[in-house]
Amino acid sequence: MRRIIALALVGTALAGCTNLAPDPELRQLPVAPSFPELLEPDGEAVAAQLSYREWFADPRLEALVAAALTNNRDLMAATARIEQARAQYHIQDSRQLPGVVATANATRTRQAAGSTQIGGGDGDVGETTFNRFDVGVGVSAFELDFWGRLANLSEAARAQYLATVAAQRAFYLSLIADTATTYYDIVETEEQIALAQATAESREEGLRIARLRLDAGVTSALPFGQAETLLTQAQQQLAAERLALAQLRNQLAVLVGGAEPESLPPGLPLDAQGSEMRLAAGLPSDLLLVRPDIIAAEEQLRAARANIGAARAAFFPSISLTGNAGLSSTNLSGLFGADGLGWSFGPSISLPIFDAGARRADLDLAEALAVEEVANYDRTVQNAFREVADALAGRRYLAEQVGTLEAGVAAQERIARIARLRYREGVADYLEVLDAERNLFAAQQQLLATRRAWLQNRATLFIALGGGFKQVQPLE
Repeated sequence: MRRIIALALVGTALAGCTNLAPDPELRQLPVAPSFPELLEPDGEAVAAQLSYREWFADPRLEALVAAALTNNRDLMAATARIEQARAQYHIQDSRQLPGVVATANATRTRQAAGSTQIGGGDGDVGETTFNRFDVGVGVSAFELDFWGRLANLSEAARAQYLATVAAQRAFYLSLIADTATTYYDIVETEEQIALAQATAESREEGLRIARLRLDAGVTSALPFGQAETLLTQAQQQLAAERLALAQLRNQLAVLVGGAEPESLPPGLPLDAQGSEMRLAAGLPSDLLLVRPDIIAAEEQLRAARANIGAARAAFFPSISLTGNAGLSSTNLSGLFGADGLGWSFGPSISLPIFDAGARRADLDLAEALAVEEVANYDRTVQNAFREVADALAGRRYLAEQVGTLEAGVAAQERIARIARLRYREGVADYLEVLDAERNLFAAQQQLLATRRAWLQNRATLFIALGGGFKQVQPLE
């Protein structure tokens, strides 16, 4: 028995002494060594060292993100896939060690008198009873992994597991971004509704005055019709914004895994959402360590290379061991005596002579998949670079747009006020008021939309630089 176990251990120690997987190549990143010129002082905060609670200033948004990370069904499914990949890895990894099986059995045979007697026994007159007791351990077809086939398959399964962990982490971060983006859409829509309601109320008052002036014969029907047009435009916009709000709330319910939690803290208006904290852009090479989508692509590439090693090992002989050892006796009390010891041991070797090119095709497939994973990795790095570069540009130019639009709204408010005064004094016709009111409403809407876009870009930059990474457990 000891010989069998010793041989299995020696075989295990010799296994995997050759690895036929290709070595990783030192390749230049398919992106520029630095991000485009920022044209402004960079920040100092490192996104990967911040949690979403430290980045988002709105307590209502923080509560919604927490609910999404707890209840989102897609995130639950991604987490379950981690356990699946972990189990697959452990299954494949266990095949590098011999499977030792212990057996024990007892048989009792009754034979009619006059039959050939094989062993001693006792029984009734005219028949004989034989007993047999066996215990043993065995190793069945344990493959000696001289060429690293099993080791590479185990490495491929491990890389797939780590890729699944990174993919779940990437979804975790994208869920934060999606929740923040949807929330900012809701806040903007609510403010658009408030703007449309206030505008409609103001235009209702304008329509009332226009009717009085028409009834008094001061003006014609044209100004009254123009006032009606202004009111219907505001009412139509109000209905459209209410529809958009209902759809956005439904979308948010899917993200948070159900209805919005009760007792949510009050939110902040768009113009109070930002903070003084500014993120440091860093270098593109930093993204390799903090972007989970890049880490996942790297692990997929590592798995593809390991599969090449396993496919190459198939061209070499397969050597396996089978052995067992045990004790046997016709008497239970003498089962563990030295006389009943028996063992067997047998190595086997096999090498396909003709397989119609199947092994060559397996290797070609593995190599082609590796080429694809290299392209996927490069594309993932390039996409990460683009996301950060776009968000950095948005940080500057969207902020400039907000400042310009704020000044534009103030100017349009002055123009509308002057136009109304001129109309009341009879200096101008109502067309001047109509144009001024339309321009003011459009400018106010554009300002709200641009503030929302700036906040969404801020959230995008945070995630693109690996923000929220602090809360995710490191790869195992």
